[in-house]
Amino acid sequence: MERTVCELFAGVGGFRCGLNGIRTPEDMRMEGGPSMEEKWRTVWFSQWEPAEKKTQYAHDCYVYHFGTCLDNAGHDTTNVDIEEVDKSLIPDFNLLVGGFPCQDYSVASSLATSRGLEGKKGILWWSIREVLEVKRPPFVLLENVDRLLKSPASQRGRDFGIMLACFRDEGYTVEWRVINAADYGLPQRRRRTFLFACREDTVYCGRQERAVGYERSRADEEARRDSAAAVISREGFFAGTFPVGSVEPGQVKMRELPVSIGELSASFQFGFENAGMMKDGVIYTAKTVPEYQGKRMTLGDIMESGDVEETYFIPEERLYYTSPEITRSDESVQSLSKEQRNTWQYQKGAKKLLRKAANGHSYVFSEGAIPMVDEYDKPARTMLTSEGSFSRTTHIVKDKRTGRIRLLTAGETERIQGFPTDHTKYCLTEGKVVEMPLNKRRFMMGNALVVGLVERMGEALEKIFADED
Repeated sequence: MERTVCELFAGVGGFRCGLNGIRTPEDMRMEGGPSMEEKWRTVWFSQWEPAEKKTQYAHDCYVYHFGTCLDNAGHDTTNVDIEEVDKSLIPDFNLLVGGFPCQDYSVASSLATSRGLEGKKGILWWSIREVLEVKRPPFVLLENVDRLLKSPASQRGRDFGIMLACFRDEGYTVEWRVINAADYGLPQRRRRTFLFACREDTVYCGRQERAVGYERSRADEEARRDSAAAVISREGFFAGTFPVGSVEPGQVKMRELPVSIGELSASFQFGFENAGMMKDGVIYTAKTVPEYQGKRMTLGDIMESGDVEETYFIPEERLYYTSPEITRSDESVQSLSKEQRNTWQYQKGAKKLLRKAANGHSYVFSEGAIPMVDEYDKPARTMLTSEGSFSRTTHIVKDKRTGRIRLLTAGETERIQGFPTDHTKYCLTEGKVVEMPLNKRRFMMGNALVVGLVERMGEALEKIFADED
């Protein structure tokens, strides 16, 4: 089977870099495409950011490295709102990939405020479903935040159930796994849900059924649990690449999806575990524990060892407002000054603050401390789109050469995610090469996926495609 790809919500090309093993700047030829021959041919991609009114930095960075793609009518619709794109004009492809927008149920917002598929970003799922209906790709690989499995807060599991039902209605079998990149040796503690779907008429899908004895167990619930346990822990797409401990049949939870999407939307709730599968409308899910024995990378492994521009360093007066050993403040007793609050010590420290609710009720807000300076010998914390801002989630590190405290460089944020260094430095905008602003480069990386995970999945996909007719 030809290795052709459609990349939706492409960002700066994380799936493309991962599938093709693009790791270094030497793998890229500036202004027009990679210097290496790509193993997977991208026939079309889509990247449009509605919040950017004047610029489309992610799209233009993608085009700078890879060039653009025309649809079947000869038009460039790669930077058009995907909801407005005529899906029938997308060139045929065999693998659909995408890290679809997830802000409505993301880790950056609380479960109590997540709106799921009703939110402005969540509804973009329906564009994916339309592509499935119109193009019928044999294989699908998608990425989202781990909180997707519990969205929305008022009806846990509904949104993921709707997605699974859409795949069921189009004749797909689905596997999913929540993967923390650091559990498999990569330099960031980043948990994301990956979903792999295969059309039921593929060689792979039939082979999986035979491998776990699914056909023989169709009428026997206990045997079906046994088959599902085998897929989740040994025989499935994710199990072969990201090993986990054994799963016993008794650990597998089962639930049949309602036939109607409307009924599912109105009343479905379910406790999805971090791994599972859906076949013939039946959910099988179990909790898994990673088992990895390979090399492990840390934040220190990707940090600069030479000179770093002065702009990245934090002035001494912005670091601490009192003794460095102090890790908490209590403003329920005495308020701090604006200058004291404008320090990283305050930002990263534990806090107690007097606040007033909308109804006039006073209460004490509190939050715990996080490490002031991130350690070399551990994977980086999850990088968010606010990276580099004056925020408790921003990484600050001790410079390897000088010992001074600074922010991460743009190149370091790229390497944390597994992109080539300076991948986001340039864009091709209206035929001109322009530099992407530093804050946008950090935003792109906070919004990206871990390239190394996709690279490992790509190796598994190569074997699957080689066996297809």
